[in-house]
Amino acid sequence: MSAGQIAALIAAGAFVLLVVLLAIPLIKLGRTLDEATIAIRKAHENTDPLLIGANDTITHVNTQLERVDGITANAQAVTGNVSALSSVFTATLGGPLVKTAALSYGISKAIRARRKAKGDDNGRHSRRPGRKGKK
Repeated sequence: MSAGQIAALIAAGAFVLLVVLLAIPLIKLGRTLDEATIAIRKAHENTDPLLIGANDTITHVNTQLERVDGITANAQAVTGNVSALSSVFTATLGGPLVKTAALSYGISKAIRARRKAKGDDNGRHSRRPGRKGKK
């Protein structure tokens, strides 16, 4: 055997060792992929009931949202009616109430001015006898 043949045998042995060392992780990777495939298949089989339940829940939520929409529409109508009613009340009674308040204020101010002009600074009624010292 020549030196070239020995080197070729060593290289072939190293190559076989390399193939064996690379085959072990590849076999493990194949098993892992098989397990992942089985897990995905099981998950796919179990998703149908979950999706059906989710669909039922969404249908129920949509029904409730339609009811809430009706309630908010009614609340909006009531708000508009209350606003219109307050506008009517203000237009109908607001002006006379303001005028009445202004009149009562003017009358009370005139009475105070008249009492002050007569010299009755205390604001007591003129027909009452002198109770100045009594309490």
